[in-house]
Amino acid sequence: MEKVYIESYGCQMNFADSEVVGAILTGAGHSIVTDIDEASFILINTCAIRDNAEQRVRHRVRELRAMQGRRHALRIGILGCMAERLQNRLMAEEDNLSLVCGPDAYRRLPQLIEQVRCGKQAAEVELSTTETYADIEPVRLGSNGISAFISIMRGCQNYCSYCVVPYTRGRERSRDPLTIVAEARSLFDQGYHEVTLLGQNVNSYKWTDDTGFPELMDMVAAINPQLRVRFATSHPKDLSDKLLEVMASHPNICRCIHLPVQSGSNRMLQLMNRKYTVEWYLDRVDAIRRYMPDCSITTDVIAGFSSETLEDHQATLDLFRRVRYDYAYMFKYSEREGTYASRHLPDDIADDEKTRRLNEIIALQGEIALENNKSEIGKEYEVLVEGESHRSKEQLFGRNSQNKVIVFDRRDAQPGTYCKVKVRNCTAATLLGELV
Repeated sequence: MEKVYIESYGCQMNFADSEVVGAILTGAGHSIVTDIDEASFILINTCAIRDNAEQRVRHRVRELRAMQGRRHALRIGILGCMAERLQNRLMAEEDNLSLVCGPDAYRRLPQLIEQVRCGKQAAEVELSTTETYADIEPVRLGSNGISAFISIMRGCQNYCSYCVVPYTRGRERSRDPLTIVAEARSLFDQGYHEVTLLGQNVNSYKWTDDTGFPELMDMVAAINPQLRVRFATSHPKDLSDKLLEVMASHPNICRCIHLPVQSGSNRMLQLMNRKYTVEWYLDRVDAIRRYMPDCSITTDVIAGFSSETLEDHQATLDLFRRVRYDYAYMFKYSEREGTYASRHLPDDIADDEKTRRLNEIIALQGEIALENNKSEIGKEYEVLVEGESHRSKEQLFGRNSQNKVIVFDRRDAQPGTYCKVKVRNCTAATLLGELV
């Protein structure tokens, strides 16, 4: 059978999907290898959210031609969002590809690989309205044995005007909560101490009228107080007080909410079809801080969307100063073929101006993050230790409930355990502390 090496790009959902792929392939008798030189088949799980992500994958596929030149039996396949978006065009444009498989067709991978072994190219990109892979126990690829991802839903139907995800992952469908709880409990029994519930918009999760995302969070958090629970990503329009009440009632639900804003201008938000206003967003921020004053808030933002004026850009900077995010993913607008924006809204901001605005946001966020971290000096946190610091084997790192990385001298602490750490210093990205 094939020895399969899986490379993953993009969001946490893609990495979780790769673990589902690993389970499907091992169940069919193939083996997953961690050394690319051992592989007879390389599968690249892709992201299509920005053009830069796709160009990175194309560059990687062309890099692998040299390896195929040395090993003629080596085959390469593309999975995920880029496969769904470009479909058969990929194999026409990249002649060393043998397989293309969209995110709802992973159960077909053993059959597709068999087609390739018979000398054919293979493609399957049909989207599903029901597939959630709920019955598949993922293979934890490259796991640290401490933290794991659990996909609770698939797809998106918000149709933000700039976003390709509804076209590459299909409509929203939620997974049976009993299977989610069972997977989380199994992970805890295996020694994992943290799970992150994943979805394009987790707080729109709905199984029945009585079981939505707050109820699911309550069930997962109740498994054991020693199991930390995180989630990503929230859409501001669906962030309810009920969810905040559940979070506040469980100390093991981490005090960190990723709340993508995308712009601080109501005009931009309307063009983006975000379905909320700045005023609504700030009300949700105020609610978070009312229920959990110690909760960190992170965000996504786009610089240079269609027709963005300097006033719109300034409104985004003002929002950053008001909310004071602990972290932000900041990007300049990248038009994606097939979206509403690509058909109806011109990409009319010059690239150098997009870059200038982006750099201004990045600089401001760096200042805010450093100020926020300085305010942590002297505080004590419970830290879940994840491993050795990259800079020194004499130091460990972990994260607190607010998802902030803390580095400290290891002494007798061990990865996979909780310990108390007092913050002594910081950078804009990291807290520096000592064991209490």
